[in-house]
Amino acid sequence: MRRSARITVAGLVQGVGYRHFCRRKAGEHNLVGWVRNLPGGKVSLYVEGETEELEHFIAELRRGPAGAKVTTVDADFGEYTGKFNTFDVTF
Repeated sequence: MRRSARITVAGLVQGVGYRHFCRRKAGEHNLVGWVRNLPGGKVSLYVEGETEELEHFIAELRRGPAGAKVTTVDADFGEYTGKFNTFDVTF
């Protein structure tokens, strides 16, 4: 089943390549959507894809790239929209 997820990641996740890590991992899991930095040091993501792939992706977000120190990953699941064809780093 396809779903979407709105995700917020907190910790040391800006300035350590976290958004590019997200883009690479999204590609590995055939997910689409976007990732961006938020004021205050958090990272926000919107992703769509197969539920099982979303769950694996979220597990990888908890680890992050070398240099990141993730403290929390909050995910809210929703309906799949099909609006996206790629996964982009946005500003």
